[in-house]
Amino acid sequence: MATSVPLATTRAATGIPTARLAMWWVIASEIVIFGGLLATYVMLRLHHDHWAEEASHTSTLAGGFNTFVLLTSSLFAVLAHQAAERGRGVRAARFLWYTIGGGATFMLVKAFEYTNEISHGYTMFRDVFWSYYYTATGLHGLHVLAGMVCMAIVAAGARRGENLHRVELVGIYWHFVDMVWIFLFPLLYIAK
Repeated sequence: MATSVPLATTRAATGIPTARLAMWWVIASEIVIFGGLLATYVMLRLHHDHWAEEASHTSTLAGGFNTFVLLTSSLFAVLAHQAAERGRGVRAARFLWYTIGGGATFMLVKAFEYTNEISHGYTMFRDVFWSYYYTATGLHGLHVLAGMVCMAIVAAGARRGENLHRVELVGIYWHFVDMVWIFLFPLLYIAK
């Protein structure tokens, strides 16, 4: 069954498909947001030695497990893209749902972490470290949720064999979300 592809996705004045170029612009704007947040965190961390004590109350085990989960989910996103390039929409959709499962697991672990930390008095207003911790991980969590929603929409289309080019785009976004976590994990969990 032939499906029509929006004209905008086939145009490429730069030699790069418009949809891919648009996704890279979104990623660039996100890099500015997370880059600013992480740069100010690092600058303040260098001047606040007591943040090491505060950071010692984060769960390195939970953070490490979540790192494994996100990296595994990225593998599923790559496999979904590979299936989509071969025209195997049902298979691509299945791998996208595995990726969504990884995102859901990540969010459940974060909810457990937040509940545990808050119950022990490590709230956003305890110290500037915790303000950064909750802001950075919360913002990242919102991006994980957004990625999961977008992936579910793309998976529904892929299952019908529609707009398979979107699998690559949502994968690019998911890899960005993973890359942000690769910076957050050592800064907030390991650098104690």
